[in-house]
Amino acid sequence: MLQYVFKRLLGALPTLLVIITLAFFLIRLAPGGPFDAERPMPPEIAANMERAYHLDQPLPIQYGYYLLNVVQGDFGPSFKYKDHSVSGLIAQGFPVSLQLGLFAMVLALLIGIPAGMLAALHQNRPLDHAVMAIAMTGITVPNFVMAPLLALVFGVLLHWLPVAGWDAGWKSAVLPVIALALPQIAYAARLMRASMLET
Repeated sequence: MLQYVFKRLLGALPTLLVIITLAFFLIRLAPGGPFDAERPMPPEIAANMERAYHLDQPLPIQYGYYLLNVVQGDFGPSFKYKDHSVSGLIAQGFPVSLQLGLFAMVLALLIGIPAGMLAALHQNRPLDHAVMAIAMTGITVPNFVMAPLLALVFGVLLHWLPVAGWDAGWKSAVLPVIALALPQIAYAARLMRASMLET
C-alpha cells in the first residue's frame, strides 16, 4: 500500500509542474497587470514595483524566478489580500485540507479494502460485477463533477448537510471527504481485488 501511495505522489509531480506552468503563463498573458486596480501611480513608482516583482523581465526569465521561488516555498505577496503572503494564506488553509485528506484516506481504506476482498471472494458473480462497476464509476467521474453533485443532492435539495463553510462541526467535512474518498475507494477496491486474485 505504501508503494501505491508513493507512486501516486510521484505521478502527481508532472501534473503539478504543468498546473504551475499554465497558471503562471495564463495570469501573465491576461490583459492588465497586478497593479492596474490600484489608484494611478507615478511612472517611477510603477517601474520600481515592476522591477521588484521582476515584471520588467521577459516571460521566460519571470518564469525562471517564479520556479526558483516555488521550489523554495516562497509564492510571493498576495496581490488580492494586502499585507499577506501567498505562503501564509496557504498555511492558514492547510490544516483543514490536511484533515479532509486524512479523513478521505481513512474512509477509502475502510471501504475500499473490504469491497475489493468481497469482489475477489465472489469473482465473476453479481457482487463482483457490482463492486467493479461502482469502482469504475468512482474512477471515471472526476472530483470536480462529483463534489457539486453531492452538494446539490445532499445540501441544496435534501438540506441534510452544509455545502459551504467550516463552522457546522463534523457535518461540514462529510461532503468534501466523500467527494475526495470516492476515487480512492475505487482504486483501493480494484487493487485489493487484483492482489487477492493473484495469490
